[in-house]
Amino acid sequence: MNGTALVESLAPAREQLLHHPVYQSVRSLPDLHRFMEVHVFAVWDFMSLLKSLQQRLTCTTLPWRPMGDPDVRGLINAIVMGEESDTLPDGSHQSHFELYHRAMTQAGANTSAIDAFLAAISQGTPWQEALANSPIHPHVQDFVTYSLTIAEHGTTEEVAAVFTFGREDVIPDMFSAMVTDIQQDAPDQVAEFRYYLDRHIELDGDEHGPMALRMMDVVCRDDAEAWKRAQAAAERALELRMRLWDAVLAQ
Repeated sequence: MNGTALVESLAPAREQLLHHPVYQSVRSLPDLHRFMEVHVFAVWDFMSLLKSLQQRLTCTTLPWRPMGDPDVRGLINAIVMGEESDTLPDGSHQSHFELYHRAMTQAGANTSAIDAFLAAISQGTPWQEALANSPIHPHVQDFVTYSLTIAEHGTTEEVAAVFTFGREDVIPDMFSAMVTDIQQDAPDQVAEFRYYLDRHIELDGDEHGPMALRMMDVVCRDDAEAWKRAQAAAERALELRMRLWDAVLAQ
């Protein structure tokens, strides 16, 4: 198996996600609020997967030493640069999570759940406890729990697979079109979120997506068992993403 073959094997599950009714349900600014208030947790936990890969596939300890495949180092560090320190139109830099949070504030969405969660872990509360105390849907808790557990304890190929196949390119273009419709009614409230979506589509389609598939090939190589673990992890991530969208739809 290789990255391309894994993409093909996951195609049915991804098609289900791309046609989830949640996208059709976002028709107004209040609908978008509900979407963002759940989805922000997926934006946040994505960074833990990325930083886990950076720790495993590049050298992040002292003294520095050349470590791992140079091409993979380049891929990971390029993705980290884009996701953690992207350049905004005004020349400043922010992570995509911070950009999303800013978009929530502009749109009038409630950030209290994600803010309280981050405040708790910043004060030393284990993420499991902070998540259990968060007033979010159980499906959202399951999604974040799986991502963080894989990031901390999964094999490298499992982390790479969840990162690669559970990422934000499961938000289809038709959702962007709906956000554009909402923007026409509330142009001063959705501009930041529209920029976030456009930036993700640009990076995932043109840069990060192909980079991540290349990483999968290097991480798994010709190890059949590694590819099996990667496939199982990716399938579980897509299943939990489906439940995450179910949680959004329920709200």
